[in-house]
Amino acid sequence: MSLALKIDEQIKEAMKAKESERLGVLRMLKSAVKYAVIEKYGAEGAAKDEDVLAAVRKEIKKRQDSIEAFSKGGREDQVSKEKAEMKILEAYLPAAMSEAELEKLVQEVIAELGATDKKAMGAVMKACQAKAAGRADNRALSALVGRLLP
Repeated sequence: MSLALKIDEQIKEAMKAKESERLGVLRMLKSAVKYAVIEKYGAEGAAKDEDVLAAVRKEIKKRQDSIEAFSKGGREDQVSKEKAEMKILEAYLPAAMSEAELEKLVQEVIAELGATDKKAMGAVMKACQAKAAGRADNRALSALVGRLLP
């Protein structure tokens, strides 16, 4: 079952269970996916799993930014709401790579590309992101690449 169909099914389940918070997040996610598909393929396009994952990551990033802003503003009620929404969204992401797996991946890519200095960071990052296939946080990946490149 594709992720787009899974979201549709879970929207129905949330409606039946009267889970208004979860329902709101899922509807927002479905809308974000639809906008991304329209932008990429046009009105008649169909959502692919990578499009759904990209939309999920984008929405999680929005939540992270909101949590940071609300924390600075002392809005703990909003922080807890955003964290709950982020937890619902994270269920759609593939399992994250461990630190050891990530380090091994980065070292392999550096060896493949023959990267010798920080000037190659962009190419290394691009290759690592492609190989990680969404299972690694880009901030952590960037920090690791920066640390491992001489």
